[in-house]
Amino acid sequence: MLQLKKKIILLVLVLLGLNLKAQQDAMYTQYMFNTLAINPAYAGSRNVISATALFRNQWVGIDGAPKTGTFTIDAPILNDKIGLGFQLISDRLDKTQTTSGVFSAAYRIKMDVGTLSFGMQGNVSQYKVNLLDIPLSSGAAYDPAFASNINKVLLNFGTGIYYNSDKFYIGLAAQDLLPNDLSAENSSGEKLSGKQALHLFLASGYVFTLTDDFKLKPSFLVKGVKGAPIQADLNATLWIKDVIGIGAQYRTEADIAGLVEIQASPQIRIGYSYDRSTTSLQNFNSGSHEIMLRYEFGFAKGKTLSPRYF
Repeated sequence: MLQLKKKIILLVLVLLGLNLKAQQDAMYTQYMFNTLAINPAYAGSRNVISATALFRNQWVGIDGAPKTGTFTIDAPILNDKIGLGFQLISDRLDKTQTTSGVFSAAYRIKMDVGTLSFGMQGNVSQYKVNLLDIPLSSGAAYDPAFASNINKVLLNFGTGIYYNSDKFYIGLAAQDLLPNDLSAENSSGEKLSGKQALHLFLASGYVFTLTDDFKLKPSFLVKGVKGAPIQADLNATLWIKDVIGIGAQYRTEADIAGLVEIQASPQIRIGYSYDRSTTSLQNFNSGSHEIMLRYEFGFAKGKTLSPRYF
């Protein structure tokens, strides 16, 4: 009975992606390490070649639950006036698989204290839904909504603005500007409703120096999708000697999470988060895990690096 309930939950989630304007883009707890995924204006903002790998295993214990992997690399060029970035994203939810390549570019304006950036991105995605593999019932039932698979190549765009200094950042971005059709015609010639929806992201954070050894870094991410409730991620991390960060996060009406960050060397940062549902989903899964690895290239030999918090 429990397995049946889990399957029903996944079927509902697949249908949300097809028929409703719910959040369709991948979700990350460690969004502060994956900012390029939500805002193209972030490209080049770390002032070095920066590569980040992240894997998220969501709702462990539910067969077909979301699994997301990303690889991101970005760098400044032309005396740091331009930032370029590339992302490779694989996002799977039961019978739905989306694989995307995303190219980002940002124009960066150095100011007295920080840098203001304007960014654009273009992405190409292969969107596949194996509807024929979904078991509808033990009988020979027919449902036109599941009569054929979906396999599409989608082109879309995004834009954003981002400002950051050593201890503060704020960014606003819009993703999925084109309402691409996600559906396929059924055997009767009917077209089932389902389109990509505009996603808006507002993110900000600040670092407070408590003592020489302790710094507090609160941040937030607000996500808005047409037709779905606004959701906010509220985060606070305590950094100890700029080496270890211990944090907590609350995602409104969804999850609570714990985070650990380790600056293993000037070039290597490792992050881990664990989410626990605060909704009825907690009865069907044992939580969500996310791990991140970042490596920074291009440092001159012997150069001392200032800690980068964003």
